[in-house]
Amino acid sequence: MVLYIKYMVSLRCKMVVKDELQRLGLTYVLVDLGKIEILEDITEKQRELLKRNLLHSGLELLDDKRAILIERIKNAIVEMIHYQDEIPKINFSDYLSEKLGHDYTYLANIFSEVKGITIQQYIITHKIEKVKELLLYDELNLSEIADKLHYSSSAHLSNQFKKITGLTPSYFKQLKHKRMGNLENM
Repeated sequence: MVLYIKYMVSLRCKMVVKDELQRLGLTYVLVDLGKIEILEDITEKQRELLKRNLLHSGLELLDDKRAILIERIKNAIVEMIHYQDEIPKINFSDYLSEKLGHDYTYLANIFSEVKGITIQQYIITHKIEKVKELLLYDELNLSEIADKLHYSSSAHLSNQFKKITGLTPSYFKQLKHKRMGNLENM
C-alpha cells in the first residue's frame, strides 16, 4: 500500500515517519520524500493514528488525489535539485513527465491551478535556494555553480538570482563573511 505525505522534505522527516510506522506496527518497504510504501493494508484506526501523529510533527497524510499529485511534483523537483549530485541534463518537463507518468501540460495546469505559480517558477525558486547553499559553502565559484545547475551562463544565473532575492550573488556571499566577522568580534 502506498501513502503520500505532505511537507516531507528532509532526512529528519523520513526518520519521523519511520518511527511512527514502527510505533503502529506497520512494516515499510520504502520511506521516501513524500511517499511511503507499507507491506500490509492499513486499518482505518491505524490511518487515523498515523494522520494525527504525523500532524504533531508538522507532516500531513494526504487523501485527495490532486493534493497527492501536487506533492509528488514538488517532491520530484526538490529531490532533483537538492538531493542529486548532478541535476539531469534533460528538460525539467521531460523529467517530471517521465518520473510521474503524466503529460507535462496536465501536470503544469494542475500545479498552477492549485499552487498559484507555475512549475517553472517553483523550479527557479529551488534552484536559487541551491545556489545560496553552494555560495555559502564557498567551494565553487559562480561559473562552476552555473554549470552545475545547467544555467546558460553565470550572467543568466546572476540575473535570475537578483530577480528572486533582490541581491547579487557576490553581495549575498559578502553578507555571510560580514556575519562571520561579527560573530568573531563578539
